[in-house]
Parts: sequence; C-alpha cells; structure tokens
Amino acid sequence: MTSTNERVADLAQRRGITIAAAESLTSGALAAALGKGEDASEWFAGGVVAYFSRVKFDVLGVEEGPVITERCAEQMAEGVRRLLGADAAVAVTGAGGPGPEEGKPPGTVFVATSIDGRVVVKQYSFDGDPGTVVEKSVEGALSQLAAELDEGHA
Repeated sequence: MTSTNERVADLAQRRGITIAAAESLTSGALAAALGKGEDASEWFAGGVVAYFSRVKFDVLGVEEGPVITERCAEQMAEGVRRLLGADAAVAVTGAGGPGPEEGKPPGTVFVATSIDGRVVVKQYSFDGDPGTVVEKSVEGALSQLAAELDEGHA
C-alpha cells in the first residue's frame, strides 16, 4: 500500500496539475510531506507558512477576523493557489493546543482543498498533544486532497 503523499503525487502527475499548500498550525509539515512525493519538482508549486494572522491577511488575502474558521481555510486555499499560480491547493488552519484558541477546543482543525474551481472545507477534531495534532492534521489534509483529486476529472 502506498503512503498518502505518494498517492497525491501519483494523482497530480496523472492529472498533469500543480499543487500549492498554505498552512498555519502545521508550520511547514504539510509542505514537507508534499515535497517528499515522487517527482515533487514537477507538480508541487510550493507553500506558504502563514503562522501569524497578519501573514494570512496580507499575503493570502484572508479577510481580517478569526482565523480558526471554515472561511479562513477556504480563503487560504484560494489565496495560495492564486499566489503560486497552481491548479489546485490545500490549506490548514486550526487550534493545535494545548489550550483553546479563539474559543475553539484544542485539536479543532479546518482543511480546505481548491481543485477545478471547487472548494471543499472540512472540520476535524483531533485528540492529542500539539505534536500529535500537527501529525494528524497533515495526514488529514493529505487524505482529503487525495480524495478530492481522485474525484476530479482532468
């Protein structure tokens, strides 16, 4: 069985598309996972680590306000797709813990994918310490991206 990032790599190559990533609580771990995919230099456009809210607003075009929201994840995905000129994008924002953030319990994560003009946002609730939440967030984002790529038609 192949790993999720290998599945994303295969789907991107078969579809002939490029993928970008925007992330907050995962601090670059999502981009690192994508970059490990086979022939990543052919399909992975790059990523933006927007840990500060100001980076989300100024670089990715997220509307000012709370950043642990479905809307923020959606705007991050669309913003990085445009910024890097990619065909598709994945974005992650959330509360890594150990305590609540913006009134959301730790482990609350929003993942958005933007593919073929269709944006899908899902909310997850992951248990564990901050490191575990990051790992589960990356795997959730890769799985969601692979599922959406698999559903799409090139």
